[in-house]
Amino acid sequence: MSRREREQRIHDLLGDIQQQRLDLSAARRDWLQHTAHYDRGWHTFINLRRYLAIGSGVLAIWSVRSPSLMLRWAKRGFGVWSTWRMIKSTLNQR
Repeated sequence: MSRREREQRIHDLLGDIQQQRLDLSAARRDWLQHTAHYDRGWHTFINLRRYLAIGSGVLAIWSVRSPSLMLRWAKRGFGVWSTWRMIKSTLNQR
């Protein structure tokens, strides 16, 4: 391989590398745009973590003091969740 051929080969490879970098940059931008909604939700959850810890402590104390009330709310919550799933599956079939 002559010097000129080798320099041309290096030039071609550097061009390929530059194009791959541009493709990666575009793919990264698209990926960040598509996952921005999930990122915002995750950051909101992380910011609420302190309040969730306090709320779970209060809920634990409350459940020890009145377990029947907690059981009643758990049944209601399960009923609402089941109803939501049924409605969602019915609407998805149409």
